[in-house]
Amino acid sequence: MKSNIELHAQTGALIKFSTDKSLYPIIETSFEGLNTWRCISPIYGKDLENVAFTGNGIWDGSGEAWRLVKKEKLTNTQWKKFIESGGVLNEKKDTWYPSEQYRQGNLNADQNVRHDLKTKEEFEAIRDFLRPVLVSIQNSKRVMFDGPVFQNSPAWCLHPFLVEDLIIRNITVRNPWFSQNGDGLDVESCKNVLVENSSFDVGDDAICVKSGKDKDGRERGVPAENIIIRNNVVYHGHGGVTVGSEMSGGIKNMHVSNCTFIGTDVGLRFKSTRGRGGIVENIFISDIWMIDIPSQAISFDLYYGGKSIAEKLAAGGNTISTELVPVNVETPQFKNIFLKNITINGAQQAVFLQGLPEMNLQNIKMSNLKARADKGFSIIDADGLELNNINLDVKSATVFEIYNSRNLFFKNVFFNSNASNAVDINGKFCQNIKLGSSESFDYFKRTIIDKSVPDGAVKL
Repeated sequence: MKSNIELHAQTGALIKFSTDKSLYPIIETSFEGLNTWRCISPIYGKDLENVAFTGNGIWDGSGEAWRLVKKEKLTNTQWKKFIESGGVLNEKKDTWYPSEQYRQGNLNADQNVRHDLKTKEEFEAIRDFLRPVLVSIQNSKRVMFDGPVFQNSPAWCLHPFLVEDLIIRNITVRNPWFSQNGDGLDVESCKNVLVENSSFDVGDDAICVKSGKDKDGRERGVPAENIIIRNNVVYHGHGGVTVGSEMSGGIKNMHVSNCTFIGTDVGLRFKSTRGRGGIVENIFISDIWMIDIPSQAISFDLYYGGKSIAEKLAAGGNTISTELVPVNVETPQFKNIFLKNITINGAQQAVFLQGLPEMNLQNIKMSNLKARADKGFSIIDADGLELNNINLDVKSATVFEIYNSRNLFFKNVFFNSNASNAVDINGKFCQNIKLGSSESFDYFKRTIIDKSVPDGAVKL
């Protein structure tokens, strides 16, 4: 693309990109937060100013020619159609690849990136594997998406990267729910961003905020900042609004409000892991409605390993580590995050919070949260958590699981369990846990304090 261009797709228009992969030369770019080589995007622009996508037409990336698919995610009819179209199967015959070249490229990949390859010639040998994002706009200013439908992307759908003054509104983003890495919108290291009045129904995270991964992200050092996300609806997706896991350049000053998540794997999802570095801070979330969330409605997970939460739970769930490692530039940090006016009508778990032993989640405040779920709260390695006006209707007898957390304050917390272990607190690092005030503690009918908790850690 060039600067000062408006691409206008009229209502009823369908722009469908070619399935001939030879038309997409490989270029040096960024994907999954790393500097690498990928096939050029169907819509690509770099160093632009004043670019707009308008109208109500449809931009289709012909993703079915690029993506692998897993048998477990398809109906028998869909699976048969893929096999009849050509391609190859893996040894277990439960994964279909568009070509043998794709299968070979996937063999040593880490989250869709080949770290072992260095030269352009080496990447050329696995061209079929190097799926592009549908729209890639990089290092640009004043970019707007207003009106169109973007669908069926080879990998991510929309990837604004290093864009300043970005407006995204009134758009529809959709991918088949079985589309691998079929993210809707990945806002990476962008500044001054508005995302509003849009809908997403995709195969991975819907609205994602990122800032690079590990060493590449830290060396670039450009945060995602000054972001407003409001008045959006998310249907299927691994996360409604997601922060990370690529957040090595930092993410700050973000406000999310008036969003609805219907059946998304997770609603609000914060994720990272050791090795990332970066600071996520000053995040404000309000007026969120969720219904029929199959896993965790609100999730903070600093042990992200590349799987969706549903896949992680199916594999045995979350593990608790007591290993302390030195804090350095590779240590991720999440702090100063505020959530209020949250309604959860059906979830496997209302809230899951897990920091690191060496770097706890810090200063997270939740107020006016109402949830109906199978499980309540898990709070692991958190420091400075405040809960105020919380109403929980849960099936599990244990409503709060608290492990190695400190400086917690609960006020006006209601729940429906009268079990002896309704509040289960343990861990030798627990300190200064205040369960309500004198007028509100009667809402905590009973509690069990593990003997490993230090004397005086819990104040009733």
